[in-house]
Amino acid sequence: MIKKILSYPLSILFYLFFGLTLVVFHPIQWGALRLMGPRAHRRSVNAMNLCLLGCLLILGVRISYRNKQNLPKNKEKIIVSNHQSMFDIPMIIWFMRAHKTKFISKIELGKGIPSISFNLKNGGNALIDRKNPKQSIPELTRFGKFIAENKFAAVIFPEGTRSRNGVPKKFAATGLKILFKKAPEALVVPVTINNSWKLVQFGSFPMGVGIHLTLDVHEPLPINSTDIESFIETIEQKVTSAVKT
Repeated sequence: MIKKILSYPLSILFYLFFGLTLVVFHPIQWGALRLMGPRAHRRSVNAMNLCLLGCLLILGVRISYRNKQNLPKNKEKIIVSNHQSMFDIPMIIWFMRAHKTKFISKIELGKGIPSISFNLKNGGNALIDRKNPKQSIPELTRFGKFIAENKFAAVIFPEGTRSRNGVPKKFAATGLKILFKKAPEALVVPVTINNSWKLVQFGSFPMGVGIHLTLDVHEPLPINSTDIESFIETIEQKVTSAVKT
């Protein structure tokens, strides 16, 4: 009860700084990209996401990043993660920044949101219309080739939508299959995120407080192109078996 009471004023303060971060970094991103190029833009995006994670300190949030894997930096990767809230994204961007992460996002987020929309449209990410295969499949195909050519890391949430209670949803295979086909030499990196759903367990307001978020990186796997269905099941098991509900 005390946490719930405290969450109201802390949430107001959090959203103030969260929104301010997005507004401030919008022109910073624009200037970095236009004046210094993609590498500078990527650094500005990393810095923004560090600041967004810093805003969570207002809510008494702790974050643990656990990665015992020796992931090569100059190698294309496909990061496969469960999805619990929008805060999964800054966690992955910041803690896995050495691997140059690029995201698959719904097309609606590509406009109207300071900083976030700019990055999605200009940062080498994929914007897909999940209701329109004629748009989404060619976009995923382009994205897979782009990742392979540039040695970037594609981040995909195969559940499609966020889990509202932390319980993993069944993985959809279509996006994974396209990425595996277009980036056949990529390492697949299973990732498990825990407790970020608790930040929005009451909806967008108030936020949850005093939560411990974790991001665990599991052993990477080369793509098994001979039995894709079983391979996807193996990845799903690695991701979901570490989810704590």
